[in-house]
Amino acid sequence: MKKIFVASDHAAFQEKQLLVKALGESFEVVDLGTHGPESTHYPEWVKLLVENVRRDHTFGILLCGSGIGVSMAANRYKDIRAALCRDEDDARMSRLHNNSNVLCLSGRKTPPELLERISRVYLSTEFEGGRHQQRVEQFNQLGE
Repeated sequence: MKKIFVASDHAAFQEKQLLVKALGESFEVVDLGTHGPESTHYPEWVKLLVENVRRDHTFGILLCGSGIGVSMAANRYKDIRAALCRDEDDARMSRLHNNSNVLCLSGRKTPPELLERISRVYLSTEFEGGRHQQRVEQFNQLGE
């Protein structure tokens, strides 16, 4: 069973809870937090998720109100290719062509059913490799 890490700030707490439950039927889901609706700072959750994704060489899903903040923070880390996806096609292409390893989602702008569909497409799509591998290698050379 594929292991994935999931984290969010308070703005997407409820959506994260629903997503963790839905994906738990098919994946080993590790919910890193937040564990309540109290105000938190998303960079803390991004750091925790990134550390786990890097250590276990697996995938992560981050949520915040818009998805923008977590995607910006996650992409600051070397070897992380975080993709803010608004639909299934975004999710598919982020995996096929960019080998993204962190999916970023908007808790406030995306209905729960769509969050689940996007996540399932993301997690079931394999990297195409080939001509896209050079680009991914260039991504990996960026950052500190």
